[in-house]
Amino acid sequence: MSVKIRLQRHGKKGKPFYWVVAADARSKRDGRFLEKLGTYNPNTNPATIDLNIEKAAQWLHNGAQPTDTARAILSYKGALLKHHLDGGVRKGALTQEQADAKLAAWLEEKANKVDAKKAGLSKAEADAKAKALKAEQEANAKRIAAQAEAAKAAEATEEVAEEVTEEVVEAATEEAPAVEENNEETQA
Repeated sequence: MSVKIRLQRHGKKGKPFYWVVAADARSKRDGRFLEKLGTYNPNTNPATIDLNIEKAAQWLHNGAQPTDTARAILSYKGALLKHHLDGGVRKGALTQEQADAKLAAWLEEKANKVDAKKAGLSKAEADAKAKALKAEQEANAKRIAAQAEAAKAAEATEEVAEEVTEEVVEAATEEAPAVEENNEETQA
């Protein structure tokens, strides 16, 4: 029986979530499996991978063949490196302590890279929020200035209208006695 290390899809439509499993090559994609090795969530940035490196390396020692995506995940988490270093220990090229030290150094370096990416993403998100806030404040300032100009224009229009009505009233009062005089002349 050939064993594959592959992904088993879970989650709802549009939101995939995968289990990393060791399964018989003849079983269905989401069917029976021999052992669950971990999980993979591509919905987060960076992708969240929880993998038992010891179990994965043991299955690799036993001859399990990973699929392309599973191989990338195993490589990302260091399971393939552990398998490689264990092969060197079996051949006598290095001791178990040396292999463990190399693996620990590699895992620490990888964790630093992931943390740097997370920090960069959070910084970029904060910068984007600050830029959006600044743009919104500028838009609000423009809107308030436009409202103030409109209020000044309305005030000026009211003043002009008051002046015009005062002039009309003055003109009407001046013309009114003249009209009364004309009325008196026509009655006489």
